Amino acid sequence: MKTGMKALLAGAVLIAGVGPALAEDKPKAEVVTSWTSGGEAAALGVIKAEFEKRGGVWKDSSIAGFGAADAAFQNRLVAGDPPAAKQGVMGVANTDFVKQGLLSPVEQTAEAGKWADVLPKSILDLISYDGKVYLAPTGAHGESWVFYSKDVFAKAGVTEEPKNWDEFFAALDKLKAAGVTPVAWGGQSWQEAKVFNMILLSQVGVDGFLKIYVDKDQSDASVAGLAKTLEIYGKLRGYVDEGAAGRNWNDATAMLISGKAGVQFMGDWAKGEFLAAGKEPGRDYGCMLVPGSDGMVYVADAFSFPKTADKASEAGQKLLAEVAMDPAVQVAFSLKKGSIPMRSDVDKSKLDICAQKGIELMTAGKIAPDQALVLTPQQAGALNDFVNEYWSDASADPAESAKSFYEIFD
Repeated sequence: MKTGMKALLAGAVLIAGVGPALAEDKPKAEVVTSWTSGGEAAALGVIKAEFEKRGGVWKDSSIAGFGAADAAFQNRLVAGDPPAAKQGVMGVANTDFVKQGLLSPVEQTAEAGKWADVLPKSILDLISYDGKVYLAPTGAHGESWVFYSKDVFAKAGVTEEPKNWDEFFAALDKLKAAGVTPVAWGGQSWQEAKVFNMILLSQVGVDGFLKIYVDKDQSDASVAGLAKTLEIYGKLRGYVDEGAAGRNWNDATAMLISGKAGVQFMGDWAKGEFLAAGKEPGRDYGCMLVPGSDGMVYVADAFSFPKTADKASEAGQKLLAEVAMDPAVQVAFSLKKGSIPMRSDVDKSKLDICAQKGIELMTAGKIAPDQALVLTPQQAGALNDFVNEYWSDASADPAESAKSFYEIFD
């Protein structure tokens, strides 16, 4: 009896001693994101669940607002206490981090997963630096959407989607007459800049959009396109409510969901809020490109991976990159977030009608990059300031302001 008891005790000690070591050896990842709204959190949960299913230990460090999340991330880099992964926008914003040697490449994971075979070349270019892959893409978003409440439209007598800006403003007048807020406006500079870009694309087309943002073209045609854009943009001031200043985008979406407003200019991530509220595209709400536009502004998210000496975190980074690019995860993530999968080989049949429209535009090449993908953070910030200042000054002249637009590149 005593011998048996000693054996049991010895076994318990052995298990107790080995258990913690095994837990420490598991891949782990502290992940900083700005995904805190209902749809965003649900989408992040898809990645987290699969990460944990594969044996990873997840620590969530989400911070509301991408500006706040970026600032917190940079502070931790400077302090030498980086997380294992950071969600952010692809493009030039990551260049400085790579040049300073602060990010680890995931080249081996990308090669093993044959990412080059399933990602559009434009996306592969955006996640690569000096020929190495540094980012793991999660999904792309179309930003040229106008979402509208089908119930509110019906009650106001708006029977079909406006095909041009004259019809659009006529519809807004009907909404105002019906006693609802015509436009659920997110009064933050980054949201205002996205509305500006939507309108700009409708006025100058994809080629003209690229000329302005990439080539910094100041031809008469470009300046005229900017002036017309600002004219339309400024006209929207008369269709927003007094509480718009500082409003979060998801709070604006909630105005459509509750029937308090008619339309919202927003990226397709807003669909996640509709989904969380039990609303379906085509039944409860519609999605249309801004009037007169035959293309779509897009932005794309990805995980970056700060350098770390912690082996468990290194393993977690590799696992997270694999999970983020898993075909099934990409679809499930997109369904929750309202985005478009980055891989070309996923099952598209489960995507909603809005996502199907977005995929058609991407496939046809009718897409233009969000400024965050092609401008430096400083230039993108200057654009936000320019648009916000114009919006705040009802006396601003569109033609004169169009000429000063190019100061954002200085």
